Amino acid sequence: MRMRKKIRAFLSERVVTRLGGLTASEWLRLLVRHRFAVDAAYWPRAALISILSVANSIIGAAERAIYGARYAKAPVRQPIFILGHWRSGTTMLYRMLVIDERFCYPTIWQSFNPHTFLLTEGLARLGRRKQPKTRRSDGVQFGSTTPAESESATMGTLCSPALRGAFPRQGAQYDQYLTFRGVAPAELARWKHALLRFYQKLSWKNSGRPILIKLPSHTGRIKLLLEMFPDARFIHICRNPYSVFQSTKRKLSKVEPSTRLQDAAEQDLDGWIIQRYQALFQAYFEEKSLIPEGQLYELRYEDLEQDPLGEMRRIYQALSLPDFAQVEPQLRAYVASLADYQKNTHEDLPEALRARIAQAWHTNFERWGYPQEEEQPYEVIASVPA
Repeated sequence: MRMRKKIRAFLSERVVTRLGGLTASEWLRLLVRHRFAVDAAYWPRAALISILSVANSIIGAAERAIYGARYAKAPVRQPIFILGHWRSGTTMLYRMLVIDERFCYPTIWQSFNPHTFLLTEGLARLGRRKQPKTRRSDGVQFGSTTPAESESATMGTLCSPALRGAFPRQGAQYDQYLTFRGVAPAELARWKHALLRFYQKLSWKNSGRPILIKLPSHTGRIKLLLEMFPDARFIHICRNPYSVFQSTKRKLSKVEPSTRLQDAAEQDLDGWIIQRYQALFQAYFEEKSLIPEGQLYELRYEDLEQDPLGEMRRIYQALSLPDFAQVEPQLRAYVASLADYQKNTHEDLPEALRARIAQAWHTNFERWGYPQEEEQPYEVIASVPA
C-alpha cells in the first residue's frame, strides 16, 4: 500500500501533465521560449509530453483532413460563459447547468486534447476505470468525461496564464494573458483563432447546441468575447473574498505540482493571489457595461447555496434560457444528492493578511455587500453525484 502511494505521488508530481495535448511544434516553441530549462526531476514529464506531442501532430493532421472543412464552418450560437474568480462557486453552478441536455460543454478529455478529441474520445472511455475519482484539491468528482474548464485548449498558443505553473521561475510573463490587455496583436489573433476553432468543434460535434463554458480567466475578457460572440450570455458568481483567498491558496498547493516542469523560486504567493484577483476584477468591472441588456446575470454563491432551485430559475428567466420546468426535476434530484457533501475547513487568516486583503479588495467587498470585518472559513464548492 505504501509503495502504491509512492508510485501515485510520483506519477502525479513528475509525470501526469496538462500539457499532453500540445502538438510537436507547440511543445518545441514552448521549450525554446524557456531555453529548454526543464529541471531534471521533471524529465519524465517532459519525455511524456514529447511523445504525446508527436502523436498529437499526426492525429491532429488526420482529424483536420477528415473533419476540418465541416467544423470550420460551424457557427457558435449564443454561448453561455460562467464567470467568477477561481473557488467562487463556479464549479457548482457549472455542474447544475450542464444537467440541462439542451446545452453542451467541453469535457476534460476534449479540453486537454483540443487538436485530436474528435478521433480520440474512445480512448477516454477505455481509460475511465484507471482514472482518479475526485480532484485532489477539493474532493469534487472528476474524470475524462467530466465538464471542464477550457484553458488547456489554448495552451498551445503560448498565450495562457496557466503556463505560469509549468515554468514558474519565468512565469510572470504569462500574467498578461489573464486579461490580454496590452498583448501584441499577433499573439491575440493566435489565441482568438485557437479559441474559436475549439468552440466550433464543440458546436459541430453537438449539433449546434449552445455551449456552456466555465473559465474563470474569461472574467477579465468580456470585451474580447463580445467581439467574437456578440450574442453570448454571461453568468457571474461571486463569493466572500476571504473564503476565495483561502480556497485559492489551498488549491494552488495541490494542483500546481501536477503542471510543473521546473521547481519554483521563492515568491510572495499571497501577494500574487491578491494582484491576480485585482487585475481580473478591474477588467470585469470596467467591461461588464459592454454586455447588452438581458445577456448578464450576477449572483452570490451564498444565495445559490441557500436557494439553488430559486437561483437557477432566476438565471433561466433573466437570460431567456429554455423552459426551466423541463429541467427542474433533474436539478431537484441533483441538489438532494449534495446533502452529505463535507466542506473543507481552513484556519483563520492572520490579522495582518486579513487587513492586506481587505484593503486591496475593498471594491469587491463594497460592490457585493460582504463585511470586511467578517470571515467565512469554509470551503463551499459542491461535489457531484456519480
